[in-house]
Amino acid sequence: MSETQPSTNEISSSEDEQSPNRQSSVTIACVQFEPHVGELGTNRRETCRLIEEAAKRGSDFIVLPELANSGYVFKNRTEAQSLAESIPDGKTVQQWADLAADRDLYIVGGYAERDGSDLYNSAVLIGPNGYIGTHRKLHLWNEEKLWFEPGNEINVFNTEIGRIGMQICYDQWFPELSRIQAAKGADLIAEPTNWVPINEHERTALADGEFARANYLAISNAHVNTVWFACADRIGTERGQPFLGRSLIVDPTGTTIAGPASQSDEELLIAKDCDLMDARTEKVWNELNVIPRDRRTDLYDELLGYDDDAHPH
Repeated sequence: MSETQPSTNEISSSEDEQSPNRQSSVTIACVQFEPHVGELGTNRRETCRLIEEAAKRGSDFIVLPELANSGYVFKNRTEAQSLAESIPDGKTVQQWADLAADRDLYIVGGYAERDGSDLYNSAVLIGPNGYIGTHRKLHLWNEEKLWFEPGNEINVFNTEIGRIGMQICYDQWFPELSRIQAAKGADLIAEPTNWVPINEHERTALADGEFARANYLAISNAHVNTVWFACADRIGTERGQPFLGRSLIVDPTGTTIAGPASQSDEELLIAKDCDLMDARTEKVWNELNVIPRDRRTDLYDELLGYDDDAHPH
């Protein structure tokens, strides 16, 4: 990581804004693999193996798929509860945190989270100095509504490398979330996901390198909000449900710089030397158009539920 800020795990917004010429170069990896429902130990070992491999290949910001610790297609809530772990003291988070500390990494991983009697489909952010924060999936898909509670917070986390937001899969279908995270100052949105085919073409006939509709959404969200997007999907078929693969990494102009990955193969999708601060400079399109300044907050912020904290810093 090439960084001009002080070496701290989290920094204040005021400190961050005092460095207008700051650069923050990271190598992003999206880990595409096949978790297996019910196999916590195997999934844990596989995620750690792939994190290690991504680190050996120079990555320092690594994104894992949705529910990477537990698998996805549960039989019932009892099974989901048996496979969920707490944050931050669950065994999987602790092993990821050990790797992050040993290898000087940032890791975002999808996680079945248990908090008392409540279950959440979550994403956890870990840095070299340990646990940073959690995103609980806001928009639950299909039978997830039977197992999980929806999250109720939209956060962006200030870190040494920049401001990190998280989404999970179906979250990105709601453009309000990306917009609010961008307005809160996100430089990079990491998306653990378990995309599924949405039509027969995506199930059977996607060509190599062809974008799926989920890919276009990530590209659009990155472009209109001028943020980095890193989407790590899973592969395989679990209890009859096929998954899409097609992980990708998008820069703040909406240009795909890595991927889409295949539909069926385990892959480490890597984008080298990504300056997260491009998310800030790209917001100025020309002398007359600056995206945060051009937003008509007088017309639609109240309707969309924005609060004062959701405006650009």
